[in-house]
Amino acid sequence: MTEASLAHALVLGIVEGLTEFLPISSTGHLILAGDLLGFNDARGKVFELVIQTGAMFAVLWEYRKRFGRALAGVLSERAAQRFWLNLGVAFVPAAVLGLAFGSAIKGQLFKAVPVAVAFIVGGLIILVVDRRERKSRVDRVDDMTWLDALKVGFAQAFALIPGTSRSGATIIGGMLFGLSRRAATEFSFFLAVPTLMAAGAYDFWKHRELFSAADVPLFSVGFAAAFASAFLCVRWLIRYVATHDFRPFAWYRIAFGAAVLLTAHFGWVDWSP
Repeated sequence: MTEASLAHALVLGIVEGLTEFLPISSTGHLILAGDLLGFNDARGKVFELVIQTGAMFAVLWEYRKRFGRALAGVLSERAAQRFWLNLGVAFVPAAVLGLAFGSAIKGQLFKAVPVAVAFIVGGLIILVVDRRERKSRVDRVDDMTWLDALKVGFAQAFALIPGTSRSGATIIGGMLFGLSRRAATEFSFFLAVPTLMAAGAYDFWKHRELFSAADVPLFSVGFAAAFASAFLCVRWLIRYVATHDFRPFAWYRIAFGAAVLLTAHFGWVDWSP
């Protein structure tokens, strides 16, 4: 274990925490950052699992009272039952499609150029959706029906394409389907918990032989960095959406994607898969 590898773990953990819940694609940033740092082998994929878990725990901690109330009332309160039902319904589309097509997608699209294209396309979609004035039909997560949740779940499935952004797909999809900006953002946070837990458990089982006690310091640094940065990001984003739109993120996506395409085209950066 070297200081350089620990520094890489710190950087990637911060990247994961800052991008997991913003509509700018954590997977896309991790693919590109991993390429630049030379940390894109099988061990690097296991590391990504660890830091994504750290980001997920940040949501659990920030909304611990909300999840606690929902757990306490699951047998007796309709609101709590509807909360868990909506999370389950929204989780299904991405889970089914991910199991069916995940390996093919990873084999073909987990590369710098497809990620950059997805960055740009996603940014353009955000600009179109956020420019249109619309009256929200659902102002709070508690007001969502199972059909609202299912629609958001299908939107989340688009995030199987790296560079699309899971949070971006669920937030923008939710707004298209009538959720307010805040309701769509909060439901995106909540939906991250079962999604990242399931993805993490699946990847852990699949790559369990790659886990080593020697990597504990590396994983600990990455986990802590992802947790702290994601926690700050979640708190900031909820305040941000109260008075701002998502167009700055759209322009960032377009500029970032264009920069990757230019550097790849002219050979200024070696974006080796």
